[in-house]
Amino acid sequence: MAKIAFIGAGSFGFTRTLVKDILTFPTLQDATIALMDIDPERLDYITRAIQRIVTEGKYAAKVVATTDRREALAGADAVLCTILCGDVDIWRHDIEIPKKFGVDTNVGDTRGPSGIFRALRTIPTMVSICKDMEELCPRAILLNYTNPMAMLCRAMQRESKIQVSGLCHSVQGTAHMLAHWIKAPVNEIDFVCAGINHQAFYLSFTWNGKDAYPLIRKAMKRPEVYNEEQVRNEMFLALGYYVTESSGHNSEYNAWFRKRPELIEKHCTHGTGWNPGKYAYILDHYLERRHTWKKDITSWLEDPKPLDLSRGHEYAASIINAYMGGEPFEFNGNVPNTGLITNLPDGVCVEVPVVANRRGLNSIHVGALPPQLAALVNTSVAIEEMAVEAALTGDPEMVYHAICYDPLTAAVLSLAEIRDLVKAMLKKNKAHLPQFKTISF
Repeated sequence: MAKIAFIGAGSFGFTRTLVKDILTFPTLQDATIALMDIDPERLDYITRAIQRIVTEGKYAAKVVATTDRREALAGADAVLCTILCGDVDIWRHDIEIPKKFGVDTNVGDTRGPSGIFRALRTIPTMVSICKDMEELCPRAILLNYTNPMAMLCRAMQRESKIQVSGLCHSVQGTAHMLAHWIKAPVNEIDFVCAGINHQAFYLSFTWNGKDAYPLIRKAMKRPEVYNEEQVRNEMFLALGYYVTESSGHNSEYNAWFRKRPELIEKHCTHGTGWNPGKYAYILDHYLERRHTWKKDITSWLEDPKPLDLSRGHEYAASIINAYMGGEPFEFNGNVPNTGLITNLPDGVCVEVPVVANRRGLNSIHVGALPPQLAALVNTSVAIEEMAVEAALTGDPEMVYHAICYDPLTAAVLSLAEIRDLVKAMLKKNKAHLPQFKTISF
């Protein structure tokens, strides 16, 4: 009988979806679902939601709820993490302060000044979760959904022996999108995808064993396909390989698309897919959600229609099932680079194929990235290594050095202006960065 702990269970979308998927596996239908959140009100709502799933599915699962993290972790076989360190009134400054300096981001949760400061606030908590797990459930696997994925996983993998992998929708989501563009059934598609989170590339993408990239290039000549992902499509046409994460994110991760207003207008505004040009799209979404989440979850709880309890496409449920003795499962995960990608540094967090089974998480060797991809990815890796070091040591100069090399920031600001930006962000975050004994540098 498995115990599965959710840390940050008040993330309603993730927790409901993951529990629904988990309980579709016979080996997990009698699991104990331990829900933990620091917000008692959100915890109460999600507990009622998960109990509804259990009741309608007639599962033997047991649902327990607690605000005590150690209680939730004790004896767990698997831990899922969906936390946010600091609410929207804190992390909004990660986006708004850079904007005042001219660094115009879109999502602001993964890289650049915004992603780095989110990491600085979150890494100490993530490492402390791993330390609790070493004591309370040392054989458990930790599956992380919290961003910034690569930096958080790198810190945990560096500081703990717990088996950690980060999970992201982008690999399977983009594979489905590309299959749709070339009118291929997704079950006839195979690929090898590798890099780092949000900067992984399909090194091969085949349809029934034949290279499908020529079909993707042909499809991209259709305006509706090109316009759906303008930034990513431009990157593909230039670099020759398709990147996993959306145009909104990838427009922030390089110097090519957001350094001038006319470039944002040209590349990041008129796409027909998810709105990649709107400033602070995700921030606006969460500001609105502050006022609507109770209404939304109450409407879901009181909806008389039976729930759809069919399995979705999240990896976590299949990974946990495999670890608990079910069918082995291959996925793309965020794991330490133990020679898996040969032209990225050892130890850094890479996103590569992984097989989950009763032994745990077994990473697959990929080899070298093409040089044009390695150049882009190694820049992000070097920045993230400095940011992780800063988060663990409280060194403000290292924060500055990391942001100095962020491609978008460096394309817009001078070194002196970057120092002023970092000072402003450190000052605004002072109460949430106790590891930093000083913010003057």
